[in-house]
Amino acid sequence: MLSATFCHIPAVGEKTERRMWEIGVWSWEDALLSPFFEHSFPRAFVFHVRSFLEKSQRRLERGDAHFFKEHLPSRELWRLFPEFRHTAVFLDIETTGLNPPYDYVTAITLFDGYHIKTFIHGINLGEFLHEIMRYRVIITFNGKCFDVPFLERSLGIRLPHVHLDLRYILKSLGLGGGLKACEKALGIHRGKLQGVDGYTAVLLWRKYQDGCPEALETLLAYNVTDTVNLERLMVFAYNEKVKRLAAPCPPLPEPRKKILVPYQVHEEILDEVFHERLRMLSGKGEVF
Repeated sequence: MLSATFCHIPAVGEKTERRMWEIGVWSWEDALLSPFFEHSFPRAFVFHVRSFLEKSQRRLERGDAHFFKEHLPSRELWRLFPEFRHTAVFLDIETTGLNPPYDYVTAITLFDGYHIKTFIHGINLGEFLHEIMRYRVIITFNGKCFDVPFLERSLGIRLPHVHLDLRYILKSLGLGGGLKACEKALGIHRGKLQGVDGYTAVLLWRKYQDGCPEALETLLAYNVTDTVNLERLMVFAYNEKVKRLAAPCPPLPEPRKKILVPYQVHEEILDEVFHERLRMLSGKGEVF
């Protein structure tokens, strides 16, 4: 998609981009080499476009995602995904609450489409920064409002990555609500983790701190599931965007249906946590 994109060029809007597609200028290569392009637009415009596309090609060859972030309209950042997929990572976190530094990160999962890596408070959380800096693009759901600012404040770090937040990309396609609602709309089922949410994750962490290792494993299974499901949402969003834009690009193939989650869901622990949650609801009520 990126090599068919022209709206990142200064003074080239989406209407002009669409007009270029309509006359058969489908790609950067067409714009750089086609005599037809020269005859269809003013000479100064053609020179401007070609000059910027040569610069774009060099930046793409260098893997400079920030160049395109700086020049693309923010609502069009999704176009980066195929070209930068090899250096993108899906990210999701679990915490003890909403307010760092009083609350803290309990678990982080990174998934690059092939490998799952988890980072756990008190075990290997210190390795997270080194690992995340191997990537140029972060993909989250609601990470702009929660995950990334929470990580930066609680860990005292700065994440300079290009950030694609699926909450806003999917909302632009008419899919509102939280992550679970979007998954449900697309027919993604969670099996044994059905009904587990962020507050359940808080209770699982507390149970682990009380000496229950099965609670930690269940928490990690939930965190990993949140993260790997983002890939399916991202591919869906990209393909739907391309289709609605009528862009000259093929759709991406569906990712693997089943990703092996390396942690077990302990249903008996979930039952205990759900019962505890019901007791809290019948008493003082939920506060998270």
